[in-house]
Amino acid sequence: MNGQNRKDIKPGIEVNIVLKKDQRTGTKTKGTVKDILTKSSFHPHGIKVRLEDGQVGRVQDILSN
Repeated sequence: MNGQNRKDIKPGIEVNIVLKKDQRTGTKTKGTVKDILTKSSFHPHGIKVRLEDGQVGRVQDILSN
């Protein structure tokens, strides 16, 4: 599942995100969602989230529900 729809993402699920500094390379970072930062229901580049460890990025893959 991709991370473009806000309804698919909930705090506590595991995701792969791309951090702002990694947008050019596409390097993914794995983590658990703490907060959902994007207010709209859809975003073409992925919903922006904050992970439990404080990192912020856009969701690329949803690993678990």
